[in-house]
Amino acid sequence: MWKKNLTALQTIIRREWIRIIRIWVQTLIPPVITMALYFLIFGELVGRQIGKIGNFTYIEFIVPGLIMMSVITNSYNNVVSSFFSSKFQKNIEELLVSPTSPYTIVLGYSFGGVVRGLFVGVLVTLTSLFFTNLQFQHPLIIFITVILTSILFSLGGFFNALFAKKFDDVTIIPTFILTPLTYLGGVFYSVKNLPEFWQTISYLNPILYMVNLFRYGFIGISDVNLFFSLGFIVLLSTLLFLLNVRLMKIGYGIRN
Repeated sequence: MWKKNLTALQTIIRREWIRIIRIWVQTLIPPVITMALYFLIFGELVGRQIGKIGNFTYIEFIVPGLIMMSVITNSYNNVVSSFFSSKFQKNIEELLVSPTSPYTIVLGYSFGGVVRGLFVGVLVTLTSLFFTNLQFQHPLIIFITVILTSILFSLGGFFNALFAKKFDDVTIIPTFILTPLTYLGGVFYSVKNLPEFWQTISYLNPILYMVNLFRYGFIGISDVNLFFSLGFIVLLSTLLFLLNVRLMKIGYGIRN
């Protein structure tokens, strides 16, 4: 049985990879252009007015957060759009009648989101080199953070797709929850510069921990505890994975 599930997992991942490459103009180019505009407008133009944050220029401070923002968005969007399309076109029924386990289905689609998130993250990182000289003070932290974050938001996209009943439902969470949390997650500022009340509110935002972990990997500064942040991301990912598997087992959003 495990061999069949391994074959199914490889097939789903390959299908997702082909999908990403086949429509690369939609999946890879837009986030690179968007982030290039952020680098230009916020990093260069606005950054000159702001000056330095600590020992770093403004663009050096925000680049890690912008890279992380692109990883989050694309990991999430890839899975929610792909899995919902499979539901809408009834392709998912082929998997459901096969011996493929719910664990394999969740893992397969999530890995597809991870692949796109990492691919876009690399492209955005390369683009940022045209605007600033990146530092890589803790490469292992960078690698672990980007992997864990892309896994978490790929699982989040899967969860969204399970609940979505029409195409409009696919955009509700990214528009009204994900985007505000990302912009308020310390991408453009240090949370320590906020009044005490808003600092407390900010610490409830899970994206704050991912952005600061990633920033620590590049320039060695963080507003949050690193070990707590890593544990928090792992815990959220595990809970979301188990929840998605449970929903797949009962056929929520698929059989009803």
